[in-house]
Amino acid sequence: MYAAHVGPDPDQGGVTGFLMELAHGRASALFAFLAGFTVVLITGRSTPKTGRAGRQAVAKVVIRAALLLAVGTALTMTGTPVEVILAFYGAYFLLVLPLYRLSARSLAVIAVGAAVIFPQVLYFVAQVIGDGGPRSQGEAGGIVSLLFSGSYPALTWVPFVIAGMAVARLDLASAMVRTRLAVTGLFLAVAGYGGSWLALHLVPGALDAITGLAGPGAASAWWSDIAGYPTGDTSAWLLVASPHSETTLSIVGNAGVAIAVVATCLTAVDAVPRLHALARPAIAVGSMSLTAYVFHIAGIWLLGIEELPGSSLPVLLGFIAASMVFATVWSRFFRRGPLEGLMARATGIARHIR
Repeated sequence: MYAAHVGPDPDQGGVTGFLMELAHGRASALFAFLAGFTVVLITGRSTPKTGRAGRQAVAKVVIRAALLLAVGTALTMTGTPVEVILAFYGAYFLLVLPLYRLSARSLAVIAVGAAVIFPQVLYFVAQVIGDGGPRSQGEAGGIVSLLFSGSYPALTWVPFVIAGMAVARLDLASAMVRTRLAVTGLFLAVAGYGGSWLALHLVPGALDAITGLAGPGAASAWWSDIAGYPTGDTSAWLLVASPHSETTLSIVGNAGVAIAVVATCLTAVDAVPRLHALARPAIAVGSMSLTAYVFHIAGIWLLGIEELPGSSLPVLLGFIAASMVFATVWSRFFRRGPLEGLMARATGIARHIR
């Protein structure tokens, strides 16, 4: 996420440009995927909580969602060029909460169905309330923005959260489960990006239609957002898999990457015990992801960065180093990150629910 926001512009090409482009869209998809883990961890992982414990868990999720909506709105008001995801994150929590008692299989089926159906619904809605393609629906606010017209419309990002809930239900301590997840993730990534490449090149007129709306970069629309976004209406856009294109193929490809990343990290740390110690700074950042996210938005605002992406590589490395040093030092003295501690106190009032 830091690479996508304060890293060099992928347009510069080369190895650095390629690595930066890999982060675009896929980082936020992984972020949404892990939101599903959060919901399951709060409401009961192997066995969903019921009774009083269940009501308290639901209340914790609702409180967390409300706070994220507030913090996300506040960060957006700073005027930084970052498309802040936190308010949308809060909406995702509320939308998937009714599903928290379902099994991994049921959640996976719903995730697949949502990935297939919701992008087509969003495309139809775009024709009704806007000018055509994704992100062309104007400056609608409130619930319309959160569901349809914002940078991370819930309609096409909730499938990531539900998929994360399904994976969180699994026995991730099992080597067999992790292997199957890695294979599944790889399959989905190939199906999403490869399917888009095939569709754009085999469907008559599809690539020409995309090029006419998104410009010469459309040739990379099967995996990269260098192509940009269409400025008019074309159903051919439903065949691309570029990040933030809000299509079925994009969701499939990005979800595959998210699943593969999680499975690979778990497998690597389990297979090489020493890796856990070496990765401690990154783990520390992960334990306070909300703080790290707000920290980098505040940093962008304080530094007066007005155009993203486009910062130099030293700026990106500086953000990464600062977050890791802070998180590592903080975690030596405190159990939770600064904002995570405040969140825990706020959601703690749920214990009064009977």
